[in-house]
Amino acid sequence: MGRKNAVFLCLAVTALVTLGLVMLTSTSVWDDEVNGYALVQKQFLWIGLGVFGGGVIAVFDYRKLRPFWVPLLVGSCVLLGLCYLPGVGQSIKGEARWVKVPGLPQFQPSEIAKIFVIMALAAWYAHFQTENRKLFKGFVWPAALLGLPVVLIFFEKDMGTAMALGAAGGVVMFVAGARIPYLGAAFAIAMAGMAVVIRTNEERMGRIYALFDLESDKYRLGDGYQQLHGLYAFANGGVDGTGLGNGVEKHGYLPEAHTDFIFPAIGEELGLWFTLGSVFCFVVIVVYGIAIAMHAKDIFGKLLAVGLTSIIVIPAMMNIGVCTAVLPNTGLPLPFISYGGTNMLFTLFAVGMLISIHRQSVFVTRSELPVINEKKQCLRI
Repeated sequence: MGRKNAVFLCLAVTALVTLGLVMLTSTSVWDDEVNGYALVQKQFLWIGLGVFGGGVIAVFDYRKLRPFWVPLLVGSCVLLGLCYLPGVGQSIKGEARWVKVPGLPQFQPSEIAKIFVIMALAAWYAHFQTENRKLFKGFVWPAALLGLPVVLIFFEKDMGTAMALGAAGGVVMFVAGARIPYLGAAFAIAMAGMAVVIRTNEERMGRIYALFDLESDKYRLGDGYQQLHGLYAFANGGVDGTGLGNGVEKHGYLPEAHTDFIFPAIGEELGLWFTLGSVFCFVVIVVYGIAIAMHAKDIFGKLLAVGLTSIIVIPAMMNIGVCTAVLPNTGLPLPFISYGGTNMLFTLFAVGMLISIHRQSVFVTRSELPVINEKKQCLRI
């Protein structure tokens, strides 16, 4: 690992984006609410914008963003607050995670906030490097920087994104040197608070109960329907798959087959090899994202690279866990593969920022020490 870290990272991302376009073409055309290949055309547009924007960010020096972390964080919180504003915030299926501003397409502020929150944490710990193990500057204030956006996202009823961002922020704090007892206490408090909120929400509790009994009459047509049919899709595909375009579950049986549950559609049509290949690509992103962090020039770049890698991979782990009925249904898309403009755009921006960190890295070329006055001895037998 070294100079070619960004190459392997880009290869993994390209493979995932290509697979996503192929599966979006296969699944979205059967959706009664979609006009032919309209979603594929939109996704092409978002990918183009993401690649262009990510390319611009890649050639930009990421260190120049560090002084602006405060206005960027405040701006992202303001955007999250717009989700609660009547007439601006858009609620879909009970979740108010979208914003519609005149003259702009509908977007999710949480996708923007993820990058800026990670940047804020990295900038904070880079500024207070010598105090990262203290209570207030090493834990309390960074936790507040992370906690405000997470709470705003959580009460949009976007629990999955809130959990993913909280976990990614926790990873950055751990790597920065925050004390483990502090992080453990914060995790316990967060889990307790989330448990209280979930217990008061009948739908959330139903999803958890359904996870343990998907095929029962009580859940197979209700809270467990989506995950059950996701498992049916995997079973139909087996090792080799039914063939591209030949999936059955996408024909009105598996809801959101082109967004949140595109992973089972891959398993049904392309088989085990492509699902494992997708997982392998995310493993590559983890490995080379951490490698970029290890070679970063400064602590800000190291923490930023770790955080950006986390906000890409943790939602992927959660989505795969949901699709395989290991985790309760959270409504998270699969990065680079699921349909979704804001997610695709800003995830590609995150990749561009990782490449920017890589371009500023310092690589040391190993060379053998010169040999001076070397003496050789031999033994004649």
